[in-house]
Amino acid sequence: MDSSNESEALQRSDVKSFFDSAPPLRNGNLISERLKEFIERNSRSSESGRPVGVVCVTSGGTTVPLEQRCVRYIDNFSSGHRGAASTEYFIKAGYTVIFVYRRGSCQPYCRYLPEDSFLEFFKLDEDSTIQVSESHATVVKKAIRDYRKAVEEGLLLKLPFTTIFEYLQILQMVATSMSSFGQHGMFYLAAAVSDFYVPWESMLETDPNILLQKADMALKKYRMHVVVANALATYKKEVVAVTNSGKTTICKHNEEEDIEEQLINLLVAMHSKYIGQVG
Repeated sequence: MDSSNESEALQRSDVKSFFDSAPPLRNGNLISERLKEFIERNSRSSESGRPVGVVCVTSGGTTVPLEQRCVRYIDNFSSGHRGAASTEYFIKAGYTVIFVYRRGSCQPYCRYLPEDSFLEFFKLDEDSTIQVSESHATVVKKAIRDYRKAVEEGLLLKLPFTTIFEYLQILQMVATSMSSFGQHGMFYLAAAVSDFYVPWESMLETDPNILLQKADMALKKYRMHVVVANALATYKKEVVAVTNSGKTTICKHNEEEDIEEQLINLLVAMHSKYIGQVG
């Protein structure tokens, strides 16, 4: 085996290893169904005599999780503006677009909306009627009209991702689906993609015992009266209030109640007791 063939074999092995060890894709079956419907619809358009170009546009940045139940991650910054703008122009040029985008990044036909608050586009009349302000009406109407036209005519399919695992698995599914278009298919990869990842099986998980040890350490180091410890997997159902005198576990008893109500009641009682002791 010459060096070039050996290099290609190693690359194929790395790719296989990545996909074999990646976590299952969230909503993978739904994504597969949406892709199938989109591809079939545009294949019929092609057969009816309309030349169709299909482009996959990727947009936004990927994250690299540091835990399986992810609290910490390394992010690749990208606003997604270029991918969103390019999608609009591809559709204008007659292409259909599969838009693979980072959740929360810039969207096609939404590039001119305010970044801080969508509410800036609206005003409240004296009779409490909500209307689009005159200064923004033209932009909003055009954005809505163009977006609805693209979706209703089957010209735009949006598939979101967050992690590097989601991105590459979705991209693989799209590539497989688009293979039927041959030379009429295009990939426009505008996403900021991480050039490394932490293997899924190698990630650290939060040990409950270590969590409580850290709570004790924080209590002493920062001279706190109480530290509330919770694990990501159960934080909506159970928390532990750690004090110098011991640990109090608070559990949620039914789906209707908020665990925060019990927690705040406990803290209020502790605070009242403290005020009584030092008052």
